[in-house]
Amino acid sequence: MALNIVWVAFFVIAFIIALIKCIFLGDTTIFKTLVDGIFDSAKSSVTDVAFPLAGTMVFFLGLMSIAEKAGAINWLARRLNPFMKRLFPEVPDGHPVMGEMVMNFSANMLGLDNAATPFGLKSMKSLEEINPDKGTASNAQIMFLVLHTSGLTLIPLSIFTYRIAAGSTDATSVFIPCVLGTVITTLASIIIVSIKQKIRWDFILAAWMIGLIAIVSALMVGVYYMSPETKNVFSSVAGNLILLIIIVAIILGAVYKKVSVFDAFIEGAKEGFNVVLKIIPYLVGMLVAIRVFRDSGALDYVTNGIAYLVKSAGLNTDFVPALPTAIMRPFSGSGARGMMLDIFTNKAYGPDSFVGKLASIFQGTTDTTFYILALYFGSVGIKKVRYAVWAGLAADIIGVTAAIFIGYLFFR
Repeated sequence: MALNIVWVAFFVIAFIIALIKCIFLGDTTIFKTLVDGIFDSAKSSVTDVAFPLAGTMVFFLGLMSIAEKAGAINWLARRLNPFMKRLFPEVPDGHPVMGEMVMNFSANMLGLDNAATPFGLKSMKSLEEINPDKGTASNAQIMFLVLHTSGLTLIPLSIFTYRIAAGSTDATSVFIPCVLGTVITTLASIIIVSIKQKIRWDFILAAWMIGLIAIVSALMVGVYYMSPETKNVFSSVAGNLILLIIIVAIILGAVYKKVSVFDAFIEGAKEGFNVVLKIIPYLVGMLVAIRVFRDSGALDYVTNGIAYLVKSAGLNTDFVPALPTAIMRPFSGSGARGMMLDIFTNKAYGPDSFVGKLASIFQGTTDTTFYILALYFGSVGIKKVRYAVWAGLAADIIGVTAAIFIGYLFFR
């Protein structure tokens, strides 16, 4: 219901704004702009998003099939069951989906979005198989999705790359702020959903959470004391190296278990195209609505409204020019990236300005909530998303607010 309301609201708000612009401001091109945007985004949703995703889906779902037949997913599920069981109490003990979700979270943490998506879609499919109310999001599916939309990333490699390309002389200066922001968003996601689902926090869950926070803190401290050259090497090598090790380990482990590796790969890979075909309608519908909302100028009005309220309250408004990146992030990853790059190339700011660094933190703090909702729930035919939308957006708002404070703490 919530997703339906949001989808309709995007079109209605865009139309009203366009009508006002045409009648009162004399903007006779606004309707053409919106219609052109509809056709362009409908096309790019398929050609630039769905089709490029197909190859990645084919490979990593094939790899997941190998891992399952070799017993790696079950092994991972058993090892992490004490922690995962408390976050996902509806999932049976030792169910393979526990391992699949861990693979998704691990790929996200390493900044490997292309690998995370197939793992995530596989996880969502497994969760739907044990969902007693098909077509309605279960508590486990909502917890998994909201955690995914928090975008927990420990190595924000892509942000470093964009900053270097824009001429930054201190590209990795946003490393710790980005990690702090995304950790806060993830913790907010867990707390919000666990309160809604009345999950009981016991000693084991608290110990796991404290342990994970300690590991993240140790990683941040270690990277903080690296030289700039070492940071760049670490950021560019670590995530990709770990992924490659995982791929090779799965293949060699399967050989050791006497699994017919290539046959297992083909069996899993066949699912890739079916998943992509299934999600295309959901992607087109959501991405077209976002494009219309953005082209109407609604995003600018939201940003200007926030700036006015902040200024009226007598607060510092230095962060406002970076807000478009934060506001666009839940709707469109490419849109938010474009906003960030626009700040990087703007002569008034640049990548090493306060606004440029804050935009980088925004980009690394949250993920594309509406895109992930459409992609993951669409892949298994979920039509009733229940409280997933507001829970994800609530965590995003907390993350963005934290990112602003972090930006001032580190760079002001």
